[in-house]
Amino acid sequence: MRFRKICKSTSVSILVSAWAVASAFAAEYMSVAKDGVNLRSGPSTSTAILYELPAGYPLEVIGREGSWLKVSDYEGDKGWIEGSLVNKTPHVIIKAKECNIRSGPSTNDSVVGNVVREVILVKADEKGDWVKISHPDLNGWVHKSLVWP
Repeated sequence: MRFRKICKSTSVSILVSAWAVASAFAAEYMSVAKDGVNLRSGPSTSTAILYELPAGYPLEVIGREGSWLKVSDYEGDKGWIEGSLVNKTPHVIIKAKECNIRSGPSTNDSVVGNVVREVILVKADEKGDWVKISHPDLNGWVHKSLVWP
């Protein structure tokens, strides 16, 4: 009987540990807070500017140094951005050449518009393999495979 209790306890410990490790490595995404933010080669304003990013541009946080975030974009480009220049408002970027925006989360729903590669949209909701998006000129659903993240 004692052997069983030890096994159950060990199993629970292993599951809790695995969950903690998975949580620690969960991807963290941020969006650029305003137009014209510089992505830099290092964690300082004295390092080279790699790109100028538009408002809403989604980024994955892959590291930190002080108030600076090391980030990666949908194409795998990496750089550094000061933490006060991003926020947690969820955005997605279209990674397909062109895609349909639908009235609901299904290919059976009508097409309400379409967008092209690199259009940035606010992520409003998610349902299965579909993402509800919002844009000043368009609202609807797009398949997850067509956007990042």
